[in-house]
Amino acid sequence: MLRKILPLLFLIVLAISPLLMPNNYYIQLLVYGVIFTVAAIGINFIYGFTGYISFAQAAFLGIGAYTAALLSVDYGWPPFLTWIAVIVISAIFGVLLGVPALKLKGHYLAMATIGFTFVLQALLQNTKFTHGAQGVNGIPPLAIGSFKADSPLSFFYVALVVTLLLYLIQRNILKSKFGRAFLAIREDETAASSSGIDLTKTKVVAFVLSAIYGGFAGALYAQFSNYISPDTFSFDESIQLFTMTLLGGSGTLFGPVVGSFIVTFLPEILRPVQDYYMAIYGLGIFFIVTFLPQGIVPVFNLLLQTKKKETGFTVNPTSPNKGGVV
Repeated sequence: MLRKILPLLFLIVLAISPLLMPNNYYIQLLVYGVIFTVAAIGINFIYGFTGYISFAQAAFLGIGAYTAALLSVDYGWPPFLTWIAVIVISAIFGVLLGVPALKLKGHYLAMATIGFTFVLQALLQNTKFTHGAQGVNGIPPLAIGSFKADSPLSFFYVALVVTLLLYLIQRNILKSKFGRAFLAIREDETAASSSGIDLTKTKVVAFVLSAIYGGFAGALYAQFSNYISPDTFSFDESIQLFTMTLLGGSGTLFGPVVGSFIVTFLPEILRPVQDYYMAIYGLGIFFIVTFLPQGIVPVFNLLLQTKKKETGFTVNPTSPNKGGVV
């Protein structure tokens, strides 16, 4: 019961936290935490649920950001309507990456997605259509009707609502036929194929969902920051997003949320020792991968299950990955 309540408690705390922040800088960090949560959820479809390693999420982030930015700045689209184009274009790129990747597995697939990220960044940096290395400036803030999310506080609540909806969509997908197919492929691809699961279709759907979530995060990023450049969507960003998913707990619904906020606020937590930030950050990742390979949320779920057993409560197995789906 507590495990089901925790996401709701986290949402309540998150909703009131901007009102307790001392200045807009910390509210901006909350906004970025929410945006990166969407991108990390996208990685979860590929890595956590389906079992394939992909480092292309920064590229999808860039596709969504540039789609929203260019349509608003160069063609005068209302920011809200650009979301429709972001979904369509991100899905197309998801198919373009997903179909060739069907023949690859393991580190070969990972290398292909790394190459995709480098190619896209090079195109963004050297193409006149995308404004080249100077990036896109003057991106209008998100507006819905007469409402404008032109302050960190107002944008935070809009982004929070969008992220909550996308989180619930993720949860419903996991309970659907495609969700069960994702998990079956992750556990044993050969057995999944033998049971009648269309591997090609399922893998492409996973890539498309990952791309759409990454694109959505990119659109929110562009509309909040008002400026984007190719340097933002580098391979380093893909590593950071992958770390968020891994740290929180890949294969769990709530893991990417926890991981995104931890990694976003970690520089602030380590500010007093900023000269040693990267060393401490690297050691932390090493510790998590070595001693908590499933991430924080699955370990927390396991502790709750153990406590229930000790107190005599029965525990129903829930998990797609032994750690629970929360």
